[in-house]
Amino acid sequence: MVWNKEETNSRSEMKALQLCRLQETVSYVYERNPHYRKKLDELDIKPRHIQSLDDIKRLPFTTKQDIRDNYPFKLFTASQEEIVEYHATSGTTGKPVVVGYTRQDLENWKEVMARAFTAAGITSKDIVQNIYGYGLFTGGIGAHYGAIRVGAGVIPISGGNTQKQLMLLEDFGSTALTSTPSFLMHLHEVGEEQGIDFHKLNLRVGVLGAEPWSEAMRQQIQDKFAIKACDIYGLSEIIGPGVAFECHELQQGLHINEDFFYPEIIDPQTCEVLPEGEEGELVFTTITNQGQPLLRFRTRDITSLHYGTCICGRTLVKMQRVTGRSDDMLIIRGVNVFPSQIESVILKREGVSPHYMVIVERKGAMDSLRVKVEVTEEFMIKAAADILKGDEFDILEDVSAVRSKKRNLQNDIKDVIGISVEVHLVPPNSIQRSEGKAKRIEDRRGE
Repeated sequence: MVWNKEETNSRSEMKALQLCRLQETVSYVYERNPHYRKKLDELDIKPRHIQSLDDIKRLPFTTKQDIRDNYPFKLFTASQEEIVEYHATSGTTGKPVVVGYTRQDLENWKEVMARAFTAAGITSKDIVQNIYGYGLFTGGIGAHYGAIRVGAGVIPISGGNTQKQLMLLEDFGSTALTSTPSFLMHLHEVGEEQGIDFHKLNLRVGVLGAEPWSEAMRQQIQDKFAIKACDIYGLSEIIGPGVAFECHELQQGLHINEDFFYPEIIDPQTCEVLPEGEEGELVFTTITNQGQPLLRFRTRDITSLHYGTCICGRTLVKMQRVTGRSDDMLIIRGVNVFPSQIESVILKREGVSPHYMVIVERKGAMDSLRVKVEVTEEFMIKAAADILKGDEFDILEDVSAVRSKKRNLQNDIKDVIGISVEVHLVPPNSIQRSEGKAKRIEDRRGE
């Protein structure tokens, strides 16, 4: 089931729509925003020069720093009277990245989120427990808008409140939920301790995102909650959640709302556009935004694009699951490493939980990786291990069962990322939990 017919446009229909909207956007920002007018003039580009989609390569890139440099409102293209809602990114140092929305922007946001929820199988018959955070973060309100647009009931509980989350899942009979995958795993952990049988709840679908998560974690979530777990992707700078979404029919790649956000894949070093199927950095041009349109915004997310018709009937281009970020990517002894690669190994192993921390250190002139991984209660009992007090965590005694588990994890991680790591197994609940995006990397090289 699709939300509207534009999701099934032919490629020629989509390209014609994209070109029209791209031309309108370039003219709009050139006329109304000094920052972009200056950038385009420096490149000797005028709106009339955009005659084909291929001409997008002539446009300048936009980075998060550009938005920060124009803090708070200098990158807005609509007037203050036209802006009706403000959001800002969380988790950054210094000034936040601010985004402004017109009434039409909000309508577009509701539309793309309705597509995402419909693709996940959510309808007016559902009760959606919205665990994404409300406020300046775009996740909560974006999901709220989408649920309302499809006619579903919404529980705006926001993030955290673990005990209340569990109570409402049972008492309100929630059939769908939105959350970060890491918090959902935490929710299950707490609920299981209280004897909750998640398979007896009314839940049937989850729309999960806001952080990278692996296919192995998806399988764990689906097994633990007895739900269909669908991925969703978005950025506050672009609009928020709803930029791309997974359909429940296939769950292989996320459909990009490309009639709203024109995608490209570039080589992050050379900035050259890469052909279909090659992995690189995802770039978006917003071709319908009014409040703050962005030309060729560098997301820093690493993925690839694939065209074709999905079994769900959508022809929207698909992006593969994000494997990491070009700016958060760890380079260890010349090797590119993403935490999601390590996570994929951990989640395939019995006896360990999905809670882990990657610690980067410098020993002399060499960088090294340590991975702290929680074991399960069952493993603790079977190993019958003593506990030693470590500097930061309780470290398991190096007994036979632990040695074997560590050795297997170290070997498997090395096979995936290409370099050796040191694995430490730690007791359950010893790694700090997050109610938002999970913190997976601790970089100590500057200490």
